[in-house]
Amino acid sequence: MRLTVAQALVRFLAAQYTERDGHRQRLIAATWGIFGHGNVAGIGQALLESGPDAMPFLQGRNEQAMVHAAVGYARRSGRLSAHAVTTSIGPGATNLVTGAALATINRIPVLLLPGDTFATRPADPVLQQLEVPYAGDVSVNDTLRPVSRHFDRITRPEALIPAALQAMRVLTDPVQTGAVTLALPQDVQAEAYEWPPGFFAERVWTVRRPRPDRDELARAAEAVRGSARPLIVAGGGIRHSAAQAALAEFAGATGIPVASTQAGKGALPYDHPADVGGIGHTGTATADALARDADLVIAAGTRLTDFTTASGTLFQNPAVRFLGLNLDPYDAHKLAARPVVCDARAGLEELRAAVAGYRVDPGYETAYKEKKGNWELLVDRAYATPDEDAAPTQAQVLGLLDAVVGADDVLINAAGSLPGDLHKLWRARSAEQYHVEYGYSCMGYEIPAAIGVALAAPGHPVWALVGDGTYLMNPTELVTAVQEGLPIKVVILDNHGYASIGGLSGAVGAEGFGTAYRFRADDGSYTGAPLPVDLAANAASLGMAVIRTRTISDLRKALAEARAADRPTCVYAQTRTPDTVSGPPPAQAWWDVPVAETATRKPAAAAREEYDRQAAQRRRHL
Repeated sequence: MRLTVAQALVRFLAAQYTERDGHRQRLIAATWGIFGHGNVAGIGQALLESGPDAMPFLQGRNEQAMVHAAVGYARRSGRLSAHAVTTSIGPGATNLVTGAALATINRIPVLLLPGDTFATRPADPVLQQLEVPYAGDVSVNDTLRPVSRHFDRITRPEALIPAALQAMRVLTDPVQTGAVTLALPQDVQAEAYEWPPGFFAERVWTVRRPRPDRDELARAAEAVRGSARPLIVAGGGIRHSAAQAALAEFAGATGIPVASTQAGKGALPYDHPADVGGIGHTGTATADALARDADLVIAAGTRLTDFTTASGTLFQNPAVRFLGLNLDPYDAHKLAARPVVCDARAGLEELRAAVAGYRVDPGYETAYKEKKGNWELLVDRAYATPDEDAAPTQAQVLGLLDAVVGADDVLINAAGSLPGDLHKLWRARSAEQYHVEYGYSCMGYEIPAAIGVALAAPGHPVWALVGDGTYLMNPTELVTAVQEGLPIKVVILDNHGYASIGGLSGAVGAEGFGTAYRFRADDGSYTGAPLPVDLAANAASLGMAVIRTRTISDLRKALAEARAADRPTCVYAQTRTPDTVSGPPPAQAWWDVPVAETATRKPAAAAREEYDRQAAQRRRHL
């Protein structure tokens, strides 16, 4: 069959499927693209020729945002279905780097197909070529190597066959998955070749569920049986392996409390008896107190990042030991854990059977449930709206949203102060409701990810929660939502600056420098009047239906209207600084952000004293 390389690749991708637990679906469900001279005559022509039935096409406005949309789609699809993203050479390709890093860090599959400079070098250099004197085969696409799980450059047509198969292998590997890059020189894309028919045969890639090793399972069961104050830390691996029911059954049978990372929140619904909320720097007092006293921590499907471990200061019990239940041996061994290398669902099911009859002491169970109840009272206080005519605090916005949404709604966030408030306060009702990207905490993720989720889960209300700083980073895909008729709901919270980093700046002695969106004052600082930026007008100019609000009463009505809307809708609210009553509880655990060791300004000197005090509690778990 004589086809160009691009035509062959599109046809190949259309024939790839995944299967897990007997459920089969397309691996590459659609391709996002922005066309330039590096891909318009190759991949662009191939997509046109194949037609939407073979390979649906989605038009993006920003290359980074297209990757974010693909990540949102793949995460909602359980990593069993993904999108491809094609770009031109040059800036179109390098704009992929941030999205690729996000996908790889979060272990979410996405296929990147950037154009590349000529393989045959008829002219050297060509437009947008990076000239490297010491290496003639380097292009700007090499910036994607460190942020890709797999990278290949297709310099000959026949090289596509092994490269494409390897790409599919990595995308469907639950341990290795992430961004996969096939760099496609623009001349090779358009080159024809006689392809063997077998290349286009349907292929089904089985997504594995490895079961635990017998000896590792026995040692894990022994550790659980010997523990008096165990704690489960549920991470994103619970979601990826669809292990929520297995986790609920394990916790129900043993009485072991379950704390969650950002990626794991929602693994248990907030009202499950064993759920104690988020853990770590942005966690609840309940979960963090349990972590400090735990003698056994079962780290299930988590990477144990510094936010989760409070930069090594959280687990303070001298006798604490760890079980690392994880698909990836790299993660399973962290904190000198006893590893249980396996699929999260399979591991929890077998561990439950192996510890049958074990249950924590009733006093321990009663105590953590009482503490969880006390924390919920703090959430109620933060959500309370005694003055309906006042502007809302950020926590009150979440409370108003909590009253509107159902278990089918999806809340998407990634950066700023919102992830911390959500982790501490949000009452997740279902496994898929809480969608916070905090592996890379990438500003600009929320709106395109909402589009990806809406494509993966039509009929579910999808909310993108963004601050003004995040909105200004990447609003362009609002146009795509309008074009595709996707009724996402965008809530813009305008506090005139980088509120999260502003608070951190104050805490580390940097005094909020450079974090406010204001005019310059006479002394040269950004402390003048707020900038006259109208984000609501901007959203309207991009085709969104916009509802402006001033008060809590306005916002309550606007959120209900947005949820019922059948077109892309934006709710705009200017938030106020919380007082000691209406604000969320402060951080319940430390996070290591180094402070200047020597400084002449008093705030920095005071911050350094506090830093030294906290850092002294850091432990090496050996």
